Amino acid sequence: METRTISTDDGEGHLELHSFRPAAGPAPGLAPALAPAQAPPSARAAEAPGIVVVHGTLVTDALYRPFARKISRLLGRPVHCYNRRGRAGSSPQPAGYSAVSEVSDLAAVLRETGSTDVVAHSYGGFVALQAARTVPIRRMVTYDAAVSLSGSLTRRWRPELERSVAAGQLDEAWAHLVQGLETAGPVSKLPLGALRMLSIVSARTSVGAEMRELLPTAVAEMRAVLDADADLADFASVTTPTLMLSGGWSPEYFAETGRQLAAAVPSIEFAVLPGQLHESPLRPGIRLPRAAARFLLADEGILHPLPARRHRPKLGR
Repeated sequence: METRTISTDDGEGHLELHSFRPAAGPAPGLAPALAPAQAPPSARAAEAPGIVVVHGTLVTDALYRPFARKISRLLGRPVHCYNRRGRAGSSPQPAGYSAVSEVSDLAAVLRETGSTDVVAHSYGGFVALQAARTVPIRRMVTYDAAVSLSGSLTRRWRPELERSVAAGQLDEAWAHLVQGLETAGPVSKLPLGALRMLSIVSARTSVGAEMRELLPTAVAEMRAVLDADADLADFASVTTPTLMLSGGWSPEYFAETGRQLAAAVPSIEFAVLPGQLHESPLRPGIRLPRAAARFLLADEGILHPLPARRHRPKLGR
């Protein structure tokens, strides 16, 4: 994995970028041979076009790196993850933060990495679909894209979330977020009191503590989604071949959005992946990365096999 920093187009910040490259060999259907991962940038001029992964809310790109690595190996192409503003090694969210800020940042990452394709999750799917209206993207896959159509996500917004964050009541805020978005499966159905207790317990883990720290960014991101509420006609300009995926165990509103957009926009397809949760890009498994890689391949070759998993030998008694 390579780590570097790129400047944002507004001149006010920077983005932390992590890149994964296959060891060697041609990308299926994309003839240029890949240079070794250790080669200087000039030696990689002929490598296959990259893919950018856009992460969701309340997380950093660190949780998506195994997912990105699998896509890179399947396609034999470089894959780049970046921390959106407000987390890890990237700049804070700018004043006047909106969907426009995110689209500009994604465009900068695509340009700086020489990437043509996008894979995006949840809020990242919202960013990617907004970008596809104005930014040239060859092919795109979203998973549980958080797009609001004609007010569809308005009822998911909890004003109590913003008030709790402002008051520093992060356990209360986390409970409202989980209950409103219903992205935590059956856990989302728990009473607020139980969710507050769960937040206290989860904050003892590194991932849980990080999520609490990122709650202020979640408030801004949810507002950005609602401020960008759109009609189906607003996506008529999207010509990028796009596959919108939703998990069979994800909240139904993600699938409903995908179905509506696929029915209205010729360039968009929709499919449900059975047995997959909203957080599937963060979990082990090959079904989702394989589905994304197959669509990006566009019948221009075959997927590379992934290395066999190593099984630990069982210890005798």
